[in-house]
Amino acid sequence: SKHSVNLDNRTANVVVRPFELEMGFQFELHVTVSGKKINVSEIPELPIPEGWMRDKLELNFYKTEQGGGGEIENVTYHKESGTAVITFLRPG
Repeated sequence: SKHSVNLDNRTANVVVRPFELEMGFQFELHVTVSGKKINVSEIPELPIPEGWMRDKLELNFYKTEQGGGGEIENVTYHKESGTAVITFLRPG
């Protein structure tokens, strides 16, 4: 668990320690559906990076067991307004 790292001609001794990621956020979304795009609103602000939120949205709307979903072309997430646009590869 102990390592030495060389940074700019200096050696730093570091110790690796395990940590737990806080997971398990649950939230409700409001959705407007069109042929190829879904507008999502009222996305709560969570203490996670924007990239993680885009990934969570993509995974949620990719699932087909819930009576919809499919391959995602693009996810545009706007943290400030709590909205996103999910674009699918094919209409459906």
